[in-house]
Amino acid sequence: MSMAYKLLLLILLFSSYAMANPVYQKLGIPADEISQQAQWNISIPPSGKGLPQGQGSAQKGAEIFAMQCAACHGPQAIGGSAEPLMGEVGSLGGEYPEKTVASYWPYATTLFDYIRRAMPINAPFSLTADEVYSLSAYLLSQDGIIPANSTLNQDSLPKVIMPNRDGFIPVYPIP
Repeated sequence: MSMAYKLLLLILLFSSYAMANPVYQKLGIPADEISQQAQWNISIPPSGKGLPQGQGSAQKGAEIFAMQCAACHGPQAIGGSAEPLMGEVGSLGGEYPEKTVASYWPYATTLFDYIRRAMPINAPFSLTADEVYSLSAYLLSQDGIIPANSTLNQDSLPKVIMPNRDGFIPVYPIP
């Protein structure tokens, strides 16, 4: 037997023992338990069901954007190291479609949900509900979807009509 073969056999033998060790079986959380934890069960459908209490203005959102978002999305939200967020309404049919908030996203609640879960990129889930409402109001006002003096909350956000609202074919019924 060659030395390499003996070494491989030894590794396989000990790795199977390590995998069978009950200590390692206690790592992590079963998926069914994760789905029952409140911090992960936060999807926001187009109806707005489950939106948190709070409110935010476009003016306050501009301040938050400058502090939390401009480093990646650029000071005018038209791109930086991250994708542009503004402009390009109607650009999806071109050779190089721009998926911005106004051109692509079908529901304002999706925007809220995404910001809350994923932004800022270095600290997801770190923004308060008021900050996320403010950022949503700011971004929506910049493309003229809502007036610049708007305030959004759990009641008004689902009522925002996005330009690409009918641009998707639903696979499942919309709740």
